[in-house]
Amino acid sequence: MRALRQEPSAGQTTIRIANDLSADELAGSAVVRNTLILLRQAIESGGLPLTSTGNLSRAAVAKMRELIEWPHYDQADAFRFNKVINEPDFLPLHVVRLFAQAATLRAQRGKLVATPLGKSMLSNARQSSLPAILFHLVFWHMDLGYFGRGVLGSWPQADIGIVLWSLSVSAGDWQTSDKLTRLCTIPESAIRSGTWDRSAFALEARILRPLLWFGLLEYRSEKIPASKFAAALLSQGRTLRSPAHIRCQNGFCGGLPSLMVNWLTNMILLAS
Repeated sequence: MRALRQEPSAGQTTIRIANDLSADELAGSAVVRNTLILLRQAIESGGLPLTSTGNLSRAAVAKMRELIEWPHYDQADAFRFNKVINEPDFLPLHVVRLFAQAATLRAQRGKLVATPLGKSMLSNARQSSLPAILFHLVFWHMDLGYFGRGVLGSWPQADIGIVLWSLSVSAGDWQTSDKLTRLCTIPESAIRSGTWDRSAFALEARILRPLLWFGLLEYRSEKIPASKFAAALLSQGRTLRSPAHIRCQNGFCGGLPSLMVNWLTNMILLAS
């Protein structure tokens, strides 16, 4: 367990992140696919205009709405009540900009411009390493508590290595997020002190959804008998390779407590 709490590095190989994904595997990741689109736009336009809050301008958002494709995201439905659309209103773009700005993009003189690393990622030879770079930075260096609306702080991100390993051995079949929370996380006293259990929501918001966005999980919906919810969100992995170590793969998910997950074998390598 101590080894799983250590950040992946050249000297710490308990968790290894594959940097040799194929073009098809890259295309299966919504984060990677759309990061490359955002990078190209930033380079071709000489920088994308930013607002005073650091978000992309409405003009840039309007342009990106024409280019970004995100699994199971209906723009018409998402914006049916919006008169104007700012970056945070367009979740796929907001996620991609936040993640990409950790390494491949930066704010400079009121514009979002590509970093030297970002520019290099447009070459075919370098693109296979982009998922590993973004995944490492997002899960080990960014605070994903933002996506959980502050519920339970940043839990369980501090134990991301343990969560990944636990998912790899516990989610071989359809599972509810409630069950995965019990199987794959280390509970804290604050989790049990509230009037309702918020742990499954926190796991979905900070771990499962980002894994889906990265192309590590996918889902399908199914009816829930005798439930106020119309459908359950199910997540199932598809194996693209058969390596000796555990790996993972792709998608996007909503936020109902009935999310079910099945681990994929593709990008994240966990020592057996």
